[in-house]
Amino acid sequence: MIGAIIGDIVGSVFEGKNVKSTEIELMNFGSRITDDSVLTIAVADALLKDGNYEKSLLKWAWKYPWAGYGRSFREWMQADVQKPYHSWGNGSAMRVSSVAYAFNDLAEVLQEAKKTALPTHDHPEGIKGAEAIAAAIFLARTGQEKFRIKKFIEEEFGYDLNRTIEEIRPDYKFDVSCRGSVPEAIIAFLDSSDYESAIRLAISLGGDSDTIACMAGGIAEAFYKEIPTDLLDYARKKLPTVMKEVLFDFQLKYPLEIDLDKEWFRSSQQ
Repeated sequence: MIGAIIGDIVGSVFEGKNVKSTEIELMNFGSRITDDSVLTIAVADALLKDGNYEKSLLKWAWKYPWAGYGRSFREWMQADVQKPYHSWGNGSAMRVSSVAYAFNDLAEVLQEAKKTALPTHDHPEGIKGAEAIAAAIFLARTGQEKFRIKKFIEEEFGYDLNRTIEEIRPDYKFDVSCRGSVPEAIIAFLDSSDYESAIRLAISLGGDSDTIACMAGGIAEAFYKEIPTDLLDYARKKLPTVMKEVLFDFQLKYPLEIDLDKEWFRSSQQ
């Protein structure tokens, strides 16, 4: 889960800038958490408590109302009564990573991923995006090789993963749909050699960089089971204490790939 959050933070300064290069500075002063991190924490918090995803998404969104939500989500959070708005956007996929750690059966992971999407993203594509990212993380954390992860995602969700980042990059444009960003995030992971390269490849596509890096980072964390110390320290300085408290509680209840020590959680936000 921290891998997804780091991807969001690193990618936040590149969103929409179409850098089209992996030769980028990953730790920028202006980087920050966005809605990707906020809602990732919201889903994890719901899993720790009553499983009410709608309530938790709403609570955390209002705690950080400046985090960069899309127009439809802002309307949803401001409505007197929350109703799903049939979204096919990648907001469902960016927030789902914790589900892959809270359950030890793939069918349960898929079922719960759908539940996390439904409060807002009840369109079939929105649900599919959340399920695909959750499944990829679950398969990665349970030791499946890349070709098996690729095969399952292709067969289960119909995404075209027979492309490379090098092939996609030249013509890729800003795309917030699940169909136009979830496969690309998975390919960034498939093409990577370690966690850092997955983030660099994801951002190098341009477009919705923080969300693509968030999705790719969640899978890469689960697969490589290692994140560079400097990136972990960087995230520690960027994350608010209340978010670190959720991460700490989640780590106590569910086994994560990156076992953060107590000192990491004690450090105050920059």
